Amino acid sequence: MSHDFDQPIDRFGTHSVKWDMMEAMYGVPAKDGLAMWVADMDFRPPHCVQRAVEAMASHGIYGYFGDDTAYKDAILWWMKTRHGWSVEKDWIFTTHGLVNGTGLCLEAFTQPGDGVVLTTPVYHAFARTIKAAGRVVVECALTNTDGRYEMDFAAWDAQMTGRETMFILCSPHNPGGRVWTAAELRGVADFCKRHDLVLVSDEIHHDLTFPGQKHLPMTLAAPGIADRLVMMTATTKTFNIAGSHTGNVIIADEKLRAKFAAKIMAFGISGNSFGMHMATAAYSPEGAEWVDALTTYLDGNRKLFDAGMAAIPGLKSMPLEATYLSWLDFSGTGMAPAEFIARVEKDAKIATNHGQVFGKGGEHFLRFNLGTPRANVAEAVARMQRAFADLQ
Repeated sequence: MSHDFDQPIDRFGTHSVKWDMMEAMYGVPAKDGLAMWVADMDFRPPHCVQRAVEAMASHGIYGYFGDDTAYKDAILWWMKTRHGWSVEKDWIFTTHGLVNGTGLCLEAFTQPGDGVVLTTPVYHAFARTIKAAGRVVVECALTNTDGRYEMDFAAWDAQMTGRETMFILCSPHNPGGRVWTAAELRGVADFCKRHDLVLVSDEIHHDLTFPGQKHLPMTLAAPGIADRLVMMTATTKTFNIAGSHTGNVIIADEKLRAKFAAKIMAFGISGNSFGMHMATAAYSPEGAEWVDALTTYLDGNRKLFDAGMAAIPGLKSMPLEATYLSWLDFSGTGMAPAEFIARVEKDAKIATNHGQVFGKGGEHFLRFNLGTPRANVAEAVARMQRAFADLQ
């Protein structure tokens, strides 16, 4: 089956936050700017997803979704065949995406004023959600060892005060692109046991790993912590259907499940019918074949971008093991963030995510979205090399 990831698709005027809000957010002009910030891709999903939406449209009635048997069967099949993880149907809750899932976990398992541990720099929506819920962000900084993030459990142990009740793990890591090892995952599990923390493992990027890398679900790495583990997965990043706002919170432990179910009920949350149909179609052999083609294509984008940035003295992209989000380190230039950001946005006309929003350790980084046709990546490389030509 052919997949044309090179096909340019004009997203302007489609209510795309990434493209239609670029100028308002970053001052990068719509007429010739490159949007490389928000984490969605510029590719159509697999044909099976398109067919599911077209079938809904042709039927023409958009009522409440009922009978989620096929939907849950698809999730079970995907987790077993792609990740070796056996899930039970009654463990699965459907949320309006995983930021919503995170908020529900905060409500279900923590109290206002509790500390919530993040391994920073990390996905910025976690801290925003924690603060909005009246909880306290506890930043346990990752160690940047020769351009690779590592966990320092001894340092983190020393930070704990006893007021912390939750640990949110990003696995694979966004923005650093790390695929955590079995030993690292077991280290996180042991840390959560030592400090009596509920562990929420956000594994939304678990399907998007590069050759030679294998994602290990936390539940398989540390089966002994089921009584404190909440797993979160979704089709949305994998298949580029983030607008469907459909995610899964998967909880094996009965007591944790009861607490979470109460919050789902209290907030009146039920599935988005479009998202349920799209996810059911995506988690299929046809969807799997598309993901394999996608990761091969993204690997080519990654190699092109990394080589282009390596040619600019002082710039270094973190080796990407998973995700389509390149974490570019500008510290070697000696420039203050205001200067390198101005060069990227005003000179190169590229909108990226600013590193400081990801927390401690992100100040001298920008995050570039490589989930776009290769011609856009090549153009971004050329613009960056021109914008930093004085360093070469």
